Amino acid sequence: MPYAGIIFGIFIAFAVAEVFASRFFRQDHERREDKYVEMISTIVVLGLTQPTVLLLSSKLAAVIAPSAADTLADIPFAAGLLLFIIFDDMAQYWWHRASHSFPFLYGLHRAHHNADYMSIRIVYRNNILYYAFMPSLWLSGILIYLGLGAVYAVFIVLKMAVIFGAHSNVRWDEKLYKIKWLSPLMWLVERTLSTPATHAAHHGKYASDPATNYRGNYGNMLFFWDILFGTAKITRTYPERIGVENLAPMTAKAQLLWPILRDETSPTQEGPL
Repeated sequence: MPYAGIIFGIFIAFAVAEVFASRFFRQDHERREDKYVEMISTIVVLGLTQPTVLLLSSKLAAVIAPSAADTLADIPFAAGLLLFIIFDDMAQYWWHRASHSFPFLYGLHRAHHNADYMSIRIVYRNNILYYAFMPSLWLSGILIYLGLGAVYAVFIVLKMAVIFGAHSNVRWDEKLYKIKWLSPLMWLVERTLSTPATHAAHHGKYASDPATNYRGNYGNMLFFWDILFGTAKITRTYPERIGVENLAPMTAKAQLLWPILRDETSPTQEGPL
């Protein structure tokens, strides 16, 4: 998978930028368990969950529809890219939105919001089971079986570059907002792609903060889904604090493996749904 090396390189580039621009290894408001949760969840999703789901979904599709293999291989590249935009990125928007609407799914997603900071470190920070159930991964595996593996390689590089940029505390959009002649372009960009400002709003800690939109700004690669489905908030500012207001503390084991491993004081991992 050559694209994996490109994605890793982009990740490292943002990590290095954070080292020089902020504090990558020691974030403000960081807890002792944060590094462990982030390292374990990142290693598991990249080394086990994601490749396994893509493989299993392809194998399942082969069993259900053996004659359908590579039937989409000859469609135009743009058409294949559009299929991934819909069945991967839009599907993940709804999965993310559902994860803030239903207590069980929030239990699997809450570890991502347990971080009281924005950083490239938290991109893959989630309960280990969260990605195993993610519909967009399964749908992408089916599209790969249908012959769109090369399209997926391009799509996933583009998608992860946007997601890395949106989570990083290196606010690449902040300086661009200040350049007046770029304002029309940035108007289009922030309504199309997730940016540090729009995604930080989703991670804002205080509901009273005008820059916070915890129950919205769910887009992963495309912020357009928030515009289309009415969950967008654009302020071109950043929340005063990152985190979740009045969230009970949780151990690393519960963050990673709830509901298999639970905290006695927080058995459901519910939050401000």
